[in-house]
Amino acid sequence: MDRMFRVLGFWTGIFAVLFMVGDMHAAAILFFGQTGMFIALSYLKLTERVYVYIFGAYLTLFFIGFTYYTTFIMVPEIGGH
Repeated sequence: MDRMFRVLGFWTGIFAVLFMVGDMHAAAILFFGQTGMFIALSYLKLTERVYVYIFGAYLTLFFIGFTYYTTFIMVPEIGGH
């Protein structure tokens, strides 16, 4: 399971670089933070159950944050800029 956290770190790192290239610096910083967290957790050699609990907590926080953002912060826009 620790290897899967390294895989998650790899993909969040890829997204962070792509966000940085696309001048989306806030998202890039968020994803660089997630990359560091996933890589650091992967080297702790925790049990598989703990890794699953950590991932479940991560998903819960993500969905709460994403729902809050899309409901209260994001401004819907049709068309151009």
